[in-house]
Amino acid sequence: MRILDTHLHLVYPERFSYPWLEGAPAINRPWPVENYFSEARGLGITGALHMEVDVADKDIVAETEFMLSLPGIVGAIAACRPEGMGFVDQIEQLSEHAHVKGVRRILHQAPDELSQSDLFVENIRHLPDYDLSFDLCVRADQLPIGTMLAQRAPDVQFILDHCGVPDVAGKGLDPWRGYITELAKLPNVAAKVSGIVAYAGADWTVADLRPFVEHIIESFGWDRVVWGSDHPVVTLTGSLTRWVEATREIVKGASEDEQAKLWHGNAERIYGV
Repeated sequence: MRILDTHLHLVYPERFSYPWLEGAPAINRPWPVENYFSEARGLGITGALHMEVDVADKDIVAETEFMLSLPGIVGAIAACRPEGMGFVDQIEQLSEHAHVKGVRRILHQAPDELSQSDLFVENIRHLPDYDLSFDLCVRADQLPIGTMLAQRAPDVQFILDHCGVPDVAGKGLDPWRGYITELAKLPNVAAKVSGIVAYAGADWTVADLRPFVEHIIESFGWDRVVWGSDHPVVTLTGSLTRWVEATREIVKGASEDEQAKLWHGNAERIYGV
């Protein structure tokens, strides 16, 4: 079954500045599109949405434009700064590119209050005017503030990244499980089955991942889940191949129609690919 990867990071350090990578030596190197697809094609991945890589502010637009020029990249989720007065100008510029499908502001490393300000919320509310969604990247303990943000911007399509960053290694199902259940009650939020192997430890098994993936699908339903690789972060504790195979094992009991929704159908609808 073909796969649309909704969460691919590509890294070109000769072109752009990635300040945060200095603190991540294991992946602090180039990650070009050719290397990704040399593995991805054999897994049934036919295209990918590029997810912003938290470049320096000066590189945000240039990163998006460059990624959209690469083979196999069918769309992009661009970086944004909704806490700033220039946000609307920024998304106007980004929306000039038809294949920019959404934006993201990384919140899991930001103070909780960043996303709760009136300016942040007011800015986010402009996204539907430009047919842009918002990828919600918060830690498990921040899920309640993510829920509040989605409640305050009910017309915005949110996509929760990385299953809400649960503590897989510590088997931290609760209170994560309850937070996810509450967030999933909001019809303007979808969830991305991605990223959890990075929080599972190097010796993870499919059994370790299963309760987290299954709770996401049970909470959001088959019509509001998408799949993402989180490559190259996935290589910290595994590989792209291992993550695809693990997901296939977890969902193999679902119908072909349900699996198609997870692997590509929902992503094409939600992101407008």
